[in-house]
Amino acid sequence: MQTTAPGRDGMLLFALTPPRQSTSPERAAQIADATLARLEQVSPDAVLLYDITDEADRTDEERPFPFLPTMDPGVYWERHFDDCRFPVVVYRAVGHHAEPVLRDWLGRQDASRVRTVFVGGSSSDRAMATTLPRAYELLREVNPDLPLGGVAIPERHTSKRSEHHKLLRKQQAGCSFFVTQIVYDVNAAKNMVSDYRVACAEAGVQMVPVVFTFSVAGSLKTLEFMRWLGVEVPHWIENDMASAADPLAISLRHALGAVNDIVGYCRLMGIPFGINVESVSSRKVEIDAAVELAGQVDALLREG
Repeated sequence: MQTTAPGRDGMLLFALTPPRQSTSPERAAQIADATLARLEQVSPDAVLLYDITDEADRTDEERPFPFLPTMDPGVYWERHFDDCRFPVVVYRAVGHHAEPVLRDWLGRQDASRVRTVFVGGSSSDRAMATTLPRAYELLREVNPDLPLGGVAIPERHTSKRSEHHKLLRKQQAGCSFFVTQIVYDVNAAKNMVSDYRVACAEAGVQMVPVVFTFSVAGSLKTLEFMRWLGVEVPHWIENDMASAADPLAISLRHALGAVNDIVGYCRLMGIPFGINVESVSSRKVEIDAAVELAGQVDALLREG
């Protein structure tokens, strides 16, 4: 993973979701231009682009928002971000990409500008076009210098207490950083990274950076969607937002408090870390709040 910007003691990433597949090329270009303007405000160490899939097979609960297919993140980046000065982390949901397609994409990537994160299936029952172990093999065969990241899920660690073992296995398979799903349960995230630190010490290996993802929510509907995605949102946060005149402001305040907690813990324990800020919603007001959060995170990371 790229080193941090001067003055920062942790990486700052800003996450984006590509436009819908139905978006016209002209409109996609307009969205990209607006995004580039926001990125200049944030000035992150890297941009993260998600590979969105329908996860309806992961749970029996009804999806709060309908699934709308989005553009391939790699294609979106190549078409509209040629002039972007920030490196990119492109997620690849490998189960949705046939091996020849994934092989071709990996072979075309410039390791000085692009990193990737492989994501497995949302359910063990889902058929995979390319399995996660095979995707690791393809990377080693086609473009071994391309930096590879993995997904870390604190909530899964709470229920199974084994996520740190998965991180260590992924690190041994070639992952040089990890990115969590959205963190609302700070204790779960701290438990996971603490156990990972101990596991690395016992194995005699150095930890790789863990990038913790944070987001804001402007409504209880957005919180409901986060829960559907598997994010553990404490009930007290929902209560605070439900009774607030400006729930987005409350969410922003809580997110910054959680970031402070994580950053303080990682600094105390010498854990290499980063912070990723994303907006789950496509609403402008929530995207603007995410930009504001990123600016405050940048200031925090520069305090040292």
